Amino acid sequence: MSKRVAVFGGAGQLGAELVQEFTTRGYTVTGLPRSRVDITDGAQVEKCLAELDPDLVVNAAAYNMVDVAEQEPQAAFLVNALAVRHLAYACRQIDARLVHFSTDYVFDGTANRPYVEEDPTHPLGAYAVSKLAGELYAQGYLERPLIIRTSGVFGPAGLGTARGNFVELMLRLGASPQPIRVVEDHVASPTYAPALAARTADLVERGHAGVIHIGGGTPISWFDYARLIFELAGLAPELRPTTDREYRTAARRPRYSALSNARMESLGLAPMPTLRDAVAAYLAERRRRLQRSGLTA
Repeated sequence: MSKRVAVFGGAGQLGAELVQEFTTRGYTVTGLPRSRVDITDGAQVEKCLAELDPDLVVNAAAYNMVDVAEQEPQAAFLVNALAVRHLAYACRQIDARLVHFSTDYVFDGTANRPYVEEDPTHPLGAYAVSKLAGELYAQGYLERPLIIRTSGVFGPAGLGTARGNFVELMLRLGASPQPIRVVEDHVASPTYAPALAARTADLVERGHAGVIHIGGGTPISWFDYARLIFELAGLAPELRPTTDREYRTAARRPRYSALSNARMESLGLAPMPTLRDAVAAYLAERRRRLQRSGLTA
């Protein structure tokens, strides 16, 4: 295939890794942050893609403030659904392939086992509904979109983004003397952004389409995930388990939303790294970046 790639959300922690991965593989990559293109504006999207004329469009942009979306569902729908419609329509106009990232939150969490692609969806809140709608727009406008569902993405670029990620949140809380409470009755499969980007490029180069799950490969509760982070970071804060009954949030979340990577692996892709290895790699890269910037880890 040709070598021109446009990555929307290119400044985010997944987008930054996608830009790096495709660049390393010899593609001509244009990272498109929010400041350059407003993806909720269909005319801007069409103009941008007509000028760039990419062969591949990757959408890593998202509204992911799950609780805030309950107060502003229209804002979530604009970014996670209607913007995907704009991208899909523009891709159809220039005959480009579209890769779109979705979420484990399209499921309701009642299966109590890792979800496969064929499982019925049942979103529980405004954010989840908007993400499922984005999938449907991509499928409605294009014959062969690649839709990748993932879970709890964390990557080194989270050091420089406003919202960070769960690892950064735990490290920040771990520096405080206050006890830390994390839910133990919700399970996901946290996903390391560099590994996700590499497997995304593999799927693209092999011409795959449809819905494919790429989760972290390790179903784990958020409490045990926090405990692993502190262990690998050499920290010992007071960590206490809690439940969603005790820790209420504005949005309902699936209690078990881990994703099965069986289909991905059946296509010949390498298994995702274990969560222990992924967190260790993250912390090592974090130290390198902080040292380069003259800060301490």
